[in-house]
Amino acid sequence: QVQLVESGGGLVQAGGSLRLSCAASGSIFSIIVMGWYRQAPGKQRELVALVNSGGSTNYADSVKGRFTISRDNAKVYLQMNSLKPDDTGVYYCTSGPSTAPRYWGQGTQVTVSS
Repeated sequence: QVQLVESGGGLVQAGGSLRLSCAASGSIFSIIVMGWYRQAPGKQRELVALVNSGGSTNYADSVKGRFTISRDNAKVYLQMNSLKPDDTGVYYCTSGPSTAPRYWGQGTQVTVSS
């Protein structure tokens, strides 16, 4: 089992920045991929970014050039710049042995005001 705890969400104006953090505990040896998903009100949950143990990253087209995912052992971060109201949602940290998430955090709210 892996436990994931997110922090860093909040309210920010459009054009602003936020940095999300996630710390994993438990069976961290099993973690190959860590990432972030988000769910906006009334929409399906979607991938934001992934990073594997080798440092390779993958981003949703909607956040390329604005968001940066990074990883330090069992911690993963999401630096979000030039935020837009469409970035509003609950952001979830994920981890697993592959790109398909096995474990999810409880989520942290990000609200971008126009």
